[in-house]
Amino acid sequence: MRRLRRLAHLVLFCPFSKRLQGRLPGLRVRCIFLAWLGVFAGSWLVYVHYSSYSERCRGHVCQVVICDQYRKGIISGSVCQDLCELHMVEWRTCLSVAPGQQVYSGLWRDKDVTIKCGIEETLDSKARSDAAPRRELVLFDKPTRGTSIKEFREMTLSFLKEKEHASRLLGYCGDLYLTEGVPHGAWHAAALPPLLRPLLPPALQGALQQWLGPAWPWRAKIAIGLLEFVEELFHGSYGTFYMCETTLANVGYTATYDFKMADLQQVAPEATVRRFLQGRRCEHSTDCTYGRDCRAPCDRLMRQCKGDLIQPNLAKVCALLRGYLLPGAPADLREELGTQLRTCTTLSGLASQVEAHHSLVLSHLKTLLWKKISNTKYS
Repeated sequence: MRRLRRLAHLVLFCPFSKRLQGRLPGLRVRCIFLAWLGVFAGSWLVYVHYSSYSERCRGHVCQVVICDQYRKGIISGSVCQDLCELHMVEWRTCLSVAPGQQVYSGLWRDKDVTIKCGIEETLDSKARSDAAPRRELVLFDKPTRGTSIKEFREMTLSFLKEKEHASRLLGYCGDLYLTEGVPHGAWHAAALPPLLRPLLPPALQGALQQWLGPAWPWRAKIAIGLLEFVEELFHGSYGTFYMCETTLANVGYTATYDFKMADLQQVAPEATVRRFLQGRRCEHSTDCTYGRDCRAPCDRLMRQCKGDLIQPNLAKVCALLRGYLLPGAPADLREELGTQLRTCTTLSGLASQVEAHHSLVLSHLKTLLWKKISNTKYS
């Protein structure tokens, strides 16, 4: 029995026999070192995770600042009383990816909601007690010349309420907004721990998304909704809007696989993007970037950014759909779909091409996908 215990001890703590350890005394030290290294690495990962969580997730700070401004009469809104006096807004899971934009799942009046709060904006405005009227909606920049703050606010709130493929706005209080609950998405299906997501290479993330995500016909239906959303942004009642963070993380959908934009915080009016880019000092095109991927060319002679974007919404969405739709696509559709998506990704952002050419490409793509799933349970 003693021999068995000793043997188990050797197997568990160091994969070498006693005789071999006698020949190589340094192996015991190495085993101890590796064990401590493992403990240190694990502790470091836990520390980084929780320090990152505390930095990203500051919903309590947002609520304190928002309610302080409400009580002082600085801000108002349809959910201020429920948030600050009746305490009917329940904060649940933190979904924030950046400290400045707080995103939580929550509960309000027995409804699942998403809570969004621009914490940097609220903190900055609190520091400026005598400041001029500040930006009311984190999603959008200040109004263009000739538009009042009130008119701009009504325009942007109406934009959020009217979009079929965006989570419906339920209420607001200053820079805090309640929208419909977070739709399903690529990572909702995978349900990976947040700590592991940044550690996985993009190729593995894509493979997991395809394996654990919806079946191909459902992905086609979601893609049609995404293309319709691009069309809405281009032909909307309030002018053109740009998608400035085109990632699968924003491809959400309902229980019936209707597309829902998971996050509108990187959707910006054309005038705002142009005002930011035009005349901006630059050395390379990377210096001419609004958000994550709204990029304009850099005039190296003048060292200034130009106004037209290198890639329009549709080209970026098509690049996204190549990885989303081609894997698992029906054999009789794959070649034509691949050709149309490649053509779509080459579209430029020049104003002369946008109106007719983009609409034609978008229409062809929607028709191709719809023909494949129409008159089936997936339609």
